[in-house]
Amino acid sequence: MALRAREAPERASSPYCPHCGSPTLEELGGLEWESPGPARPGKPRRRRHRLRRIRRFLAMLMALGVLGGIIFAGLMFVTPPVTNAPALARAWDEAHHVAYPGPPVPGRFAASLVATEDHRFYSEAGIDPFALARVSVSGILGGPDQGGSTLYQQLARLLYMPGQAGLLGTGEQILLGIKLDFSYPKAQILQMYADVAYFGHGFYGLNAASCGYFGVKPATLSWPQAAVLAGLVQAPSAYDPLAHLAAARAREQHVLARLAATRALSPAQAERAYKQPLHLVAGKAAGCPASH
Repeated sequence: MALRAREAPERASSPYCPHCGSPTLEELGGLEWESPGPARPGKPRRRRHRLRRIRRFLAMLMALGVLGGIIFAGLMFVTPPVTNAPALARAWDEAHHVAYPGPPVPGRFAASLVATEDHRFYSEAGIDPFALARVSVSGILGGPDQGGSTLYQQLARLLYMPGQAGLLGTGEQILLGIKLDFSYPKAQILQMYADVAYFGHGFYGLNAASCGYFGVKPATLSWPQAAVLAGLVQAPSAYDPLAHLAAARAREQHVLARLAATRALSPAQAERAYKQPLHLVAGKAAGCPASH
């Protein structure tokens, strides 16, 4: 109970109540009893409420995670297996009169391809969640298509679903890409990709493209030549260096910039590479067979 000071009424002329004889406020020192206000909830109660809300939120997240895992497992079960990927790659090359498998993928081309098409290739599990989120946001906001397909997804599209597009096609590519990552080492993924990719001008596979554009085998590609070939896979006709040299050089510069951004080259090395001649040739050069 608290005591509150209050001035005595002006009409009170005696220190005692005229009716009951009890001391007035002046006799009590100008103090009177005051009842306490309603009790406020303390910090422990607020903390319990906060912890309860956090537990509910975490439980909801766990439930959504379990549901998502069940749906993902079901989708993985209904998508086709990828154990026949090498056989499909062989059939693809045979249909285009290319020997399978081609020569080993050289380091310069592999670095150029990864830098420009899928820079998280060596750390992801067949899907790049950051690129997928970026593309999703861009699609929701009506922005341009920013790409985002991993090399696994691109290989899945080439082998299993050429010509298919749309949301369902993209979803199936993602699932098949994850299966490819689980089934094959990354070096084999790059090998199959290089063997079946189309590089424009009628060249299927890295070996045919290296020979057809530059008259050299893949192992002897220079940095600018490797950058041109890596840039071709996105739009083979538009970046064809024999038909559209200016566009091909602009794409080459982009790939070299990506190599510098991923630290495969220094900025100075990338700049020097762009200044080097490409040594283009028209068609197959003598001493450089399209197959081995």
